[in-house]
Amino acid sequence: MRANVKQKISFTHHLTPTLSPNSVGGEGENTRCLLENSCDRICRTSIILASIKLANLAPVKVLMGAHKMKIAIPLALIAGLTAATLQTINAQETTQTNSYHRWWQDRPFGKTFRSETTNQLPRICVQGNKFVDPDGKPVLFHGVSIGDPDKIEHEGHWNKHHFEEVQAMGATLVRIPVHPIAWRERGPREYLKLLDQAVEWCTELGIYVDIDWHSIGNLKMELFQDPMYDTTQKETFQFWRAIAQHYHGTSSVAFYELFNEPTIYRGQLGSISWSEWKKLNEDMISLIRAYDTNTIPLVAGFDWAYDLTPLNLEPIQAEGIGYVTHPYPNKRSKPWEPKWEEDFGFAAGRYPVIATEIGFSVRKGTVLKDDDYGPVIVNYLEGRGISWVAWCFDPEWGPTLLQSWNYDLTGAGEFFRTAMHKADGKEKP
Repeated sequence: MRANVKQKISFTHHLTPTLSPNSVGGEGENTRCLLENSCDRICRTSIILASIKLANLAPVKVLMGAHKMKIAIPLALIAGLTAATLQTINAQETTQTNSYHRWWQDRPFGKTFRSETTNQLPRICVQGNKFVDPDGKPVLFHGVSIGDPDKIEHEGHWNKHHFEEVQAMGATLVRIPVHPIAWRERGPREYLKLLDQAVEWCTELGIYVDIDWHSIGNLKMELFQDPMYDTTQKETFQFWRAIAQHYHGTSSVAFYELFNEPTIYRGQLGSISWSEWKKLNEDMISLIRAYDTNTIPLVAGFDWAYDLTPLNLEPIQAEGIGYVTHPYPNKRSKPWEPKWEEDFGFAAGRYPVIATEIGFSVRKGTVLKDDDYGPVIVNYLEGRGISWVAWCFDPEWGPTLLQSWNYDLTGAGEFFRTAMHKADGKEKP
């Protein structure tokens, strides 16, 4: 390497206005090769220096055999070559700098969320078996689940008007399902921007937020019902670490729903005991509490978040939490109420419980009877002091509350809108 450097420096030193006849065929050829093929920085620097030197000299005389020729080397050409060489060097250096991952400057997913409305809504907390406001008054939530923000944004409906329509339903809580695949593909930083907008809009509209990690399956064995639910324990913990760090101190974010629907799908998704599920949730809660001691974690029961009977023997070892159930009509046959009481209703006597998904399909205009699922489930939950959220405020994900993105309601949508306004003591608008 040192010999090559010396040779290239020597080439620069011996450039003169007059070249010998052998220069054209011998050293001249070597010079051309060096100009065209040399890649290291020292050689290119030498060429620049030589070009500058030549630019200040008279036309070069070259002797070829017995003939004499005068070749005028345009100064503009030399200057142009010099500039081009400099630009190439700078471009290469810039490309190398821009493409290099400065990994030591990496930071977690953004700063803590703050806005002028951060604490506009009263903080909700747990007292006994109730969710209560700062005055200790019990709060019974009624709300809707929307679609995944990534999906809604892609379809062109991610705006404040979407949440104004939620408000018009009479909702006091909106559940935001974050699918693992959407979180990964959009990227945490970009996804948090969507959630920030939702939190801002909901706060302005007086609606609380439940952030839901929307996976279905067996988190212990990392086997899931469909590809959109695929995740890992590490990703799940990282998600809640990012969310808790980002939204701690934001009173309108009332709930962190740790995992949408745990299930083994009749053994097709492996096995997991309640003790193992309990430990996973306790670990998530401990991680969240390291960043956020106020927002309420929600723990789902087994059987697609329906069954809370293991609480009779092994409740989660954590204070200030709530439990989740999803009592769809297909989970049990009529009469529903005695089975609901046995499967999850009993828990409401000891802990706060929220049904974060209920729903059914019915033809628009159908008059529901008192013993139909809609009236029965709402009356049961209200009587038990259990908050509830209807699925889903989206025209595609069933059972749907919307017929289209014109916000025309389905039969179920009309029923739940009436039920929410009735629960709040208001007439349907």
